[in-house]
Amino acid sequence: MSATGTGTGQVVVIGGGIAGLAAAHRLLERGARVTVLEAADRVGGKLLPGEVAGVRVDLGAESMLARRPEAVDLAREVGLADRLEPPATAGASLWTRGTLRPMPKGHVMGVPGTAAALTGVLSAEGLARVERDAGLPRTEVGDDVAVGEYVAARLGREVVDRLVEPLLGGVYAGDAYRISMRSAVPQLFEAARRHTSLTEAVRGIQAAAADAQRAGRTGPVFTGIRGGVGSLPLAVAESVRARGGEIRTGCPVTELRRRPQGGWRVVAAGRVLHADAVVLAAPAPAAAGLLDAESPGAAAELRAVEYASMALITLAYRRADAALPEGSGFLVPPVDGRTIKASTFASAKWGWIADEDPDVLVLRTSVGRYGETEILQREDAELVALSRHDLREATGLEAVPLRTRVTRWTDGLPQYPVGHHARVARVRAHVAALPGLAVCGAVYDGVGIPACVASAYAAVDQLAGDLRAVQELTAHPVQSLHGGAGE
Repeated sequence: MSATGTGTGQVVVIGGGIAGLAAAHRLLERGARVTVLEAADRVGGKLLPGEVAGVRVDLGAESMLARRPEAVDLAREVGLADRLEPPATAGASLWTRGTLRPMPKGHVMGVPGTAAALTGVLSAEGLARVERDAGLPRTEVGDDVAVGEYVAARLGREVVDRLVEPLLGGVYAGDAYRISMRSAVPQLFEAARRHTSLTEAVRGIQAAAADAQRAGRTGPVFTGIRGGVGSLPLAVAESVRARGGEIRTGCPVTELRRRPQGGWRVVAAGRVLHADAVVLAAPAPAAAGLLDAESPGAAAELRAVEYASMALITLAYRRADAALPEGSGFLVPPVDGRTIKASTFASAKWGWIADEDPDVLVLRTSVGRYGETEILQREDAELVALSRHDLREATGLEAVPLRTRVTRWTDGLPQYPVGHHARVARVRAHVAALPGLAVCGAVYDGVGIPACVASAYAAVDQLAGDLRAVQELTAHPVQSLHGGAGE
């Protein structure tokens, strides 16, 4: 085999998150011999199954975009077809100005098609400001622009602060005034390039979605997996092993070097492996360290990527003691100054969680945004107390939980600032100069599960000499939508 990742050659995949596992799965389908090396003691990365009070739950991401095929198709391929399950309810709320308000309809990541769509969320002045959009001259988006900056210029800051921020914060734990519209909300970016009015652009997106629905081309926007999305990487890993692939956990890679005779030398946990090709599916800091020797340009670009940290607080109550409002949960605008940024009513959102133990009610909150470090330094017990305080203020929930779990995701979410797409293109240009090497993962083409899987498949295609998928993803990242409150 040439360094292509096909045929009978040996490929090392560095990183056992969903991107690395998906790459391994695809490589085995194409006849390669595969070894996956994962530094942690488990596979799955940010997809983590767990339990609280005897009920299975997700302790990381809990849903995946179903209108992109990659993740759903992968789940079917590894035997989870009969466990795919959409949310039981999708009716989220906003906790803003001291009360829970229904999440407005008719918006794209918080950007409305009409002012009326945000009645009850915005002030009268804010609604009037949205109305002005239709009469404003065109605002050029150029090569890229911050979501918050562009939307505030067209519709006013209140739309950003009250709706765009909590929705984007749920996906990226980031700052809307820094996040790239081209990379994070590509659908809106493309529409804004074609229309003078932003609200007109949103209505165009909504009309196209309605046409697709009438034509029967769309199903549920999101889906979960009975037993938890955290079961997906475990099933993929099982399939990889069943096909002859090797997965080594607790095996950090410390060196990646080209061999004079071709291929790669990989040093992991003191052992040396030789590979015809390598898929580097590690987070940016780890990838940068491994690329220093062979591609200092790519390493420098990756080292500049910033991450946000967050924590999920999972709480289990006796159902008889814990009455909650209807819906899947709520989001919290940062401008309101609360500690939590969202809460998911997990037992209401996912029928399978309710079925696990009908007498137990599970919910979770999330804390932590880009630049917030103090809150995550607090003890678990304090994060639980702060969450309970905010839940009481928002919903009236006074009960004492049966069990709680705090899951910290330090540097868990890569940030996509303005110009992120150009950084990704530069990384890939540097890597393309190294035969038999490809990169993939959440840092490149979208942070959602389908984006990570698509990135993995594009990396495998690249090793085989087919650059079309890589070029398409670099130009058009996968939009990661918000999968309901607390995502």
